[in-house]
Amino acid sequence: MTPHPLDRPVWGALTGRQADLAIATGDALRLDPGFGPFAAARDRGAPAQAALAALLDHGEAWLVETEEWPAPPGARVARVAALVQMVADDPAPMQPGDEEAVLLGDADAASMTALALATEPGPWGDKTRHYGQFYGLFDQGRLMAMAGERMRPAPGFDEVSGVCTWPEFQGQGLAARLIRRVMAGMTERGATPFLHSYAGNAHAIRLYEKLGFRVRREMVATVLVRA
Repeated sequence: MTPHPLDRPVWGALTGRQADLAIATGDALRLDPGFGPFAAARDRGAPAQAALAALLDHGEAWLVETEEWPAPPGARVARVAALVQMVADDPAPMQPGDEEAVLLGDADAASMTALALATEPGPWGDKTRHYGQFYGLFDQGRLMAMAGERMRPAPGFDEVSGVCTWPEFQGQGLAARLIRRVMAGMTERGATPFLHSYAGNAHAIRLYEKLGFRVRREMVATVLVRA
């Protein structure tokens, strides 16, 4: 059976459409740490595992795979998290008011970082906002919420990511508005939106389902560090 391109999203992205963001050592790759800690190895063989261990010189590595990834010699598993991978085959269209979402840029960098670090939607680095387009909603000049793009593991699939809202603005439907706006850009260029959620985040999963996402499969995030 031919593997689905989303079964190995990091490997697909760093060997394909986002190869320019990768640091490679033998049979393993990782993102430029400024973009985030994601990494992948070609397989679980000794050469690839040794190469993966070498990449830990750049900091911890997050592997997103269909099952937990074993620690190579000289490394240990620091954390394991159950994920669900969701795909929007029929994404919800934009609604009136969604056009108020603003395309974020360099002037918004500090506000984006503050929001991401406070709410922890996923790994965030000083270059994460350059993955692709990020949109935000403002209240009197303050960034209330944002959402954007991350991995592009194969032609026709783009990842929604960085969805976060300051606590005092939650419950207003801001995340839904922003996700619809981000998905609209993806569908305009012929891509199917997908995303990852922590498996225990039932509230977020319900929201994503209302926006047209379905669970494609369970995934696992393995965080590796030096032993």
